[in-house]
Amino acid sequence: MQKPTYHILVCNSFRMAGAPQGVCRTKGSGSLMQTLEEEILDRGLDAVVSATGCLKVCDRGPAMVVYPQNLWYGNVTGDAITEILDALEAGEPCAKYLIA
Repeated sequence: MQKPTYHILVCNSFRMAGAPQGVCRTKGSGSLMQTLEEEILDRGLDAVVSATGCLKVCDRGPAMVVYPQNLWYGNVTGDAITEILDALEAGEPCAKYLIA
């Protein structure tokens, strides 16, 4: 497998110990992953999407991270995905949703 240009991590609130808070998951991060996958395919982006455990930014969930740029995004919605991918294609961060 060739290394993709982008690796997008989407928080799914999994926790190793204790009860999961489930903020990102209860706010629809699962369906966001599907929207993200569809947008990536439609645009022909060289990207891989992965579900992650808790990213520890529950107050800003749903959250996602784009690597290798190390861009952290919060309060991600379907509309946000469009804006974030537009910015990614333009080679810049989407400041509206950046959290770190």
